[in-house]
Amino acid sequence: MGVSHWRACEAGGRSFFSCRALPWSTEIGWQPGHELSHYARVDERSRLLASYDEQLRTEAETPSAVKVTALGPVRLVTFAGGRGFVTYQDLGGADAGAIDRLVRAALAHYRADPEIGRVEWKTRAHDDAPGLHQSLLRHGFVPEEQESIMIGPAQRLAVDVPLPDGVRLRRAAEESDVRAMSAMSAQAFGDSAVEAEAMATALLVRLARDDGMELWVAEAAGHIVSAGRLEPVPGTDFAGIWGGVTLREWRGRGIYRALTAARARSALRMGKTLINSDSTEYSRPILERSGLLKVSTTTPYLWRR
Repeated sequence: MGVSHWRACEAGGRSFFSCRALPWSTEIGWQPGHELSHYARVDERSRLLASYDEQLRTEAETPSAVKVTALGPVRLVTFAGGRGFVTYQDLGGADAGAIDRLVRAALAHYRADPEIGRVEWKTRAHDDAPGLHQSLLRHGFVPEEQESIMIGPAQRLAVDVPLPDGVRLRRAAEESDVRAMSAMSAQAFGDSAVEAEAMATALLVRLARDDGMELWVAEAAGHIVSAGRLEPVPGTDFAGIWGGVTLREWRGRGIYRALTAARARSALRMGKTLINSDSTEYSRPILERSGLLKVSTTTPYLWRR
C-alpha cells in the first residue's frame, strides 16, 4: 500500500513530518496536552494521504495474492479460497465510458474462473472515478459498509492499556488458533462458516510464507474474544492493522485498544513508523482518540457468483 510529495525536513533518512514544528515526532511520539491546530491537522492529513497513495496502493497492498493480472490501470488480484480483489493506484483519468468497460472486463475475467466465488472492488472516496458507482451497480456489485482510512504514527498507539481480569493478549500461529480466530471473527461479523474457512485458509497460507504478518488474539478462559492482524509492508514506512474484531459481549472494556497497542509496539520493533487501517464506525473513534487521522473513506463493492 515514496514520500516525494511530502515537504519533509530530511536531516538524513526519511521523515514524515513537515519542517514546521508539530507536537510529535517519530522519536518522542504524541505529546499529551498538545492539540494540532485545524490547519496543521489538515496539512498532516494531506501528507499522510499522499504517502498512502504512493506507498500502499501498489503490489504492497496485496502480499498474499496467488495471481495478479493487469487490466489497464487496474490490478485484478486472486486470493486463496476463491476470492477476487480489484484495486489500483488511480484510474488514469478514465471517463465514465472507459470505467464502465473496465468494470465489464474485470467481471468477465473473474467469471471465467470457476474457482472464484466472490469479488471485491475496493473504491476510495478521494479518487477521480466518474460513473464508477453506477457501473458497479449495473454489473451486480453491492456496496458494503463504508469504512474510514485511518493513518498516523505508530508511537501514538503504543501505550499501556489495562485489561479486564482474566483476559490476556498473545501472538497466535498454530493452525488450531487460526481456525478459532477465524470462526470468532465470522461470528462477530455475521459471516458464514464457508467464509470463516476461506479466511482460515488464507491466513495459514500467509503464515507459511513467513512474510512478517502477525496474528494477535485476546483470550479469556481459553476462548478467543478479540483478534486482529499486523501486516508490515516491505519497502514502506507502514504496518497495517487489519481484521480487528471483538465479540459483542466483550466490547467496551478496552480489549480492542489493548490489542491495537500491542500490534503498534510490534510494528515499532520492526522499524515501521506509520500505522494504517480501514476502520468501521466502532473502531474509528478509538483510533482517533489515539491520535490517528481519518484521511479518506473506502467502500468495498461485492459481487457474488
